[in-house]
Amino acid sequence: MLTIHQALAPNQKTSRPKIGLAIAGGGPVGAIYELGALRALDESIDGLRLHTLDVYVGISAGALIAAGLASRITTAELCRIFTGQEYASLKFEPERFLRPAYREYFQRAALLPSILTDTLLNMIGSPAEFSISQLIGELGKAIPSGIFNNEAMQSFMQQVFTATGHGDSFDDLEAKLYIVAVDLDSGVAVRFGDQSYRDVSISRAVQASAALPGLYPPVEINGHFYVDGALRRTLHASAALNEGIDMLIGINPLVPFDAGDSILDADPPTHKLVSGGLPLILSQTFRAMIQSRMEVGFKKYRNSHAFADLVLLEPDRGDKDIFFTNIFSYASRQALCEHAYQATRRDLLQRYDEFNPILEKLGMSLNMSLLMEHERSLQDSIDAGRSSHAPLARDLSGVLDDLEETLDDRKVG
Repeated sequence: MLTIHQALAPNQKTSRPKIGLAIAGGGPVGAIYELGALRALDESIDGLRLHTLDVYVGISAGALIAAGLASRITTAELCRIFTGQEYASLKFEPERFLRPAYREYFQRAALLPSILTDTLLNMIGSPAEFSISQLIGELGKAIPSGIFNNEAMQSFMQQVFTATGHGDSFDDLEAKLYIVAVDLDSGVAVRFGDQSYRDVSISRAVQASAALPGLYPPVEINGHFYVDGALRRTLHASAALNEGIDMLIGINPLVPFDAGDSILDADPPTHKLVSGGLPLILSQTFRAMIQSRMEVGFKKYRNSHAFADLVLLEPDRGDKDIFFTNIFSYASRQALCEHAYQATRRDLLQRYDEFNPILEKLGMSLNMSLLMEHERSLQDSIDAGRSSHAPLARDLSGVLDDLEETLDDRKVG
């Protein structure tokens, strides 16, 4: 689903237009959707290269993708990595992000004796003031703050930078990158990459931004503890808009599922979300909150940043393939990325008359001949299966990406 808002008061400058990209969170499923959609957008617009933009903003899972693009890793290579292509520069294993946080478990368990001792002494000293709720509150301190170990996130990002030859510092970047997390003790959103937060490594910032409470422990950085950046805002696109960009591209994978009348007609009603238990109910609730907040923010941007064209990519609300995907299945990962790629291509083709004039004033255009290739697949787009020799294929992949950039530069010039 493509939302387009033309600038109310576009800039009248003649210099090269500035483009920004804001990528929301959404967990593993959201990240795979974003990669497929961004790859379709990247190849379908002549004059646009999503890995050479001016400003990037990433939140939670979107921070991982934003960091990769800001480090000049192409959408093609990111798709190769996350869909498990054998010649990708790095192997992606979703299971590594589900390893138990044993250190957190042990640290919390170590608190239990002192908690029980203090509680017992308080109960003996002031029995009239003691209550079960007080005991529950004290025991809550021994509950782990996260189930899974998120150190794997930082480690994976470091491996990405090493494998692709890029640095792990905000100062190494040609573009501006903002990774958003929330300071747990103040509730304030922090933009890593800002002048005051540039001493943090990119990989550590991504880890902090993706620390969803309950699943991952808060991440300590310089004496502060940070959690998932999506807790405050969905896109935090103002960080890019404040840089004076001419067009903002936003992508949000979290929309509530709407099955329409199909859930009433089904026998049995397999798509009634309540039948999926608490996980699906929480997912639907979280998605509804996220999208509602995002819609409000996106409408405000039209007035607060009237000089910028706004483009938003989201899944269709009736898209059950995205909502019910098992991201830990290799085949599902491939299928979801392909699905997002094809859905975005269809949206671009259907909205050509509305979208292309906006692109043309920025020196870009939709590639209609490419969009009309109805048999084209994501596999074709990222040159999957070129070779079974991974190192050689990686080198060839880099050469082809560089050649594509050169040809685009000449086309624009």
